Amino acid sequence: MNFLLYSLVILCLAWPALPVLGAGNARARLLLSAREALPGQTVMAGVELTMPQGWHTYWRNPGDAGEPTRVQWSLPPGIQAGKLEWPVPEKLTEAGLTTYVYYRDVVLQAPLTLATNLAPGKVVIQANVSWLECKELCVPGSAEIKADLTIGNTATAADDAGLLETWQHRLPKVEPGLAARAWWSRPPHNDSRQVSIEWATTASPRRADFFPYASQDYEVEPATRRERAGSAKVLLQKEVQKSSGNWPSRLAGLLVVAPRSNEPASGYEVQLPIGELKKEQSLWAFLGLGFLGGLILNVMPCVLPVIALKILGFVSQSRESPRRIKKFGLLYAAGVLVSFLALAALVIGVKQAGHRAGWGMQFGNPEFLVAITVLILLVALNLFGVFEVNLAGKVMGTAGQMAAREGSAGAFFNGVLATVLATPCTAPFLGAALGYAFLQSPPVIIAMFIAVGLGLAAPYVLLSWEPGWLRFLPKPGPWMERFKKAMGFPMLATAVWLFTLTPRYYGDRVWWLGLFLVAVALIAWIYGEFVQRSRRRRGLALGIVAALAIASYAFVLENELDWRSPNRSATEAGLPIAGPNDIDWRPWSQAAVANARAEGRPILVDFTADWCLTCQFNAKTSLDIPAVRSKLKSIDAVALLGDYTTVPGNITAELNRFGRAGVPLVLVYPRETNRPPEVLPEILTPETVLNALNRAAQ
Repeated sequence: MNFLLYSLVILCLAWPALPVLGAGNARARLLLSAREALPGQTVMAGVELTMPQGWHTYWRNPGDAGEPTRVQWSLPPGIQAGKLEWPVPEKLTEAGLTTYVYYRDVVLQAPLTLATNLAPGKVVIQANVSWLECKELCVPGSAEIKADLTIGNTATAADDAGLLETWQHRLPKVEPGLAARAWWSRPPHNDSRQVSIEWATTASPRRADFFPYASQDYEVEPATRRERAGSAKVLLQKEVQKSSGNWPSRLAGLLVVAPRSNEPASGYEVQLPIGELKKEQSLWAFLGLGFLGGLILNVMPCVLPVIALKILGFVSQSRESPRRIKKFGLLYAAGVLVSFLALAALVIGVKQAGHRAGWGMQFGNPEFLVAITVLILLVALNLFGVFEVNLAGKVMGTAGQMAAREGSAGAFFNGVLATVLATPCTAPFLGAALGYAFLQSPPVIIAMFIAVGLGLAAPYVLLSWEPGWLRFLPKPGPWMERFKKAMGFPMLATAVWLFTLTPRYYGDRVWWLGLFLVAVALIAWIYGEFVQRSRRRRGLALGIVAALAIASYAFVLENELDWRSPNRSATEAGLPIAGPNDIDWRPWSQAAVANARAEGRPILVDFTADWCLTCQFNAKTSLDIPAVRSKLKSIDAVALLGDYTTVPGNITAELNRFGRAGVPLVLVYPRETNRPPEVLPEILTPETVLNALNRAAQ
């Protein structure tokens, strides 16, 4: 603290003994949200401070000078006060000192919990309030305030309930959804170190800042430098001064934004893990990671059925002209790129609407699940030869001819299908690349999705442009018809897997979806058997197909399943049912992490989703195995599960904080609270998990 600060503090302490001219004389009043309340109810209490023009009081962290307002409750037995809630303050800089203040008036609120066995009658709520109010000089103040509350048989709002609700809107939001992250941006110099704070935003605000909570071990300097970060994010740099202990591993405080300079600011309460100092990678490096991740997607289990179809297509094309083969390869790539551009547009639209976007988020949409399940079932039935589709524009005579000629539209459709089936998987390098892209501007998001699409399509484009490599494939023959039908089984398994994701959304109604899928199969069979392969009464058969399609959609899908109105109670995140020898998973939350770290226990966090095949692979092979279960028990670790199946926003924000756009994300928090969590790779091995747990226990 400099000389000016010492002088100010001494003057504030001595001020009551001086002749007071024009003193602040703030008035304190106790507000209650209810005049009469029921036992077991929660009543909001507010401490209102009203000051004359030009005077101010201080926030919970006053800054370089001042004192926070203090409230000591005096409550009857059976009533407990919760944590004091502070509205977003204003930043005041005078004479080189920065403080966080409230002008004119402020209401500090706290919830009062009434015991369920509280006796009826009138009780008195009391509080002792002390504050420091300042203008040119500072005046300490205090007051004893009280209000009556009746415990009765009804709940009646008090006259001040509206005022309390107004100030509720000025409190910081707990879940910002701003995809915020922090990292050390410079090595330490003596006891000073620079930290960078970044978060996503739908529009660049005129004002943006970080107001820190106070700490005994370090101080975040009030000066803020805002860097250029594009229109889709905010990047701030702050100085951290360490007074004792190690460098902090987490920053707690408010992200403060205002769209315009003259508008009141909104605050978002955050606790940001501070990442280690690392060299910033260029956009080209992340685009390279995206291309490599898209390339690896070709060997992930999600797209294996489509890969088999592409191999079959290359076999059938081996006798085509090189020009036609190149055309099919480019059309396949076009299908992939168009699909990835559609996904990029979806991500940008979601972000522009102020929501959170994640990789594979469409699988958290029940309507999409129903539509894609029906589509994959139709593809499987087509491969079995139940009906035939000539994607080149005309109906063929046999299913064998369908396999022999992929067709231009068929090549494009395979590209679209490969993209759709790739999104439940996250390949190595893909999570980091997309996590970076989702925090950037729309042009960067589009560029990254194009890079991933090029990686997914690259092997087939290369094969089509080097037809000489096709000589290593088997010669066309009758085996292709059997192979095509065999590929219908993994496609049918994909449809069954997608169907298993829907009970969460439709509950007991889901059997109507099963009935609709049976109706779809019946319609496909009638169409193939009596329209495509029959010469008699084809018009009648086509009429029956149309009638069945309309009736099954209207009665089953719309009326009974009501597929566009999922059961919202079924979309809540759930935990697997643990047996006596299974991992005792607990639901993930930031509070659960904070509590476990306060107890000094290592933490294993698994962010997963039912539709994420990579997540299920990790769980079966590397997480829920005897060796890991034994290690968790031996080191007294806490296992937390973040269920991303329905794409909850708080988990999306947490994924973004660690540079990921989707699941899987597995974290291991060490026992020492000043050490950051270890981020494990997308594809796990038992050794990777066990080694991380061993390091966490040290």
